[in-house]
Amino acid sequence: MLTLLKVVHLLVALGVIAGVLLQSGKSAGLSGAIDGGATHIFGKKKGLDEKLGRFTTIVAILFMITSVVLAIFA
Repeated sequence: MLTLLKVVHLLVALGVIAGVLLQSGKSAGLSGAIDGGATHIFGKKKGLDEKLGRFTTIVAILFMITSVVLAIFA
């Protein structure tokens, strides 16, 4: 049970990292490097940014929950 929880925690942590890096911010982050600046020509995809923000929020909450559960059981 504890090993499964650690694996889930690791996957959730990777999800948080990916979500944060893919979000576009003031400096455009990693998502600006991936599209090569094409958002300046075609405009930003608001729907994608909102979905990434929602994904990151949910995964961050799951990360906190798994951290607390691991702290209690470990």
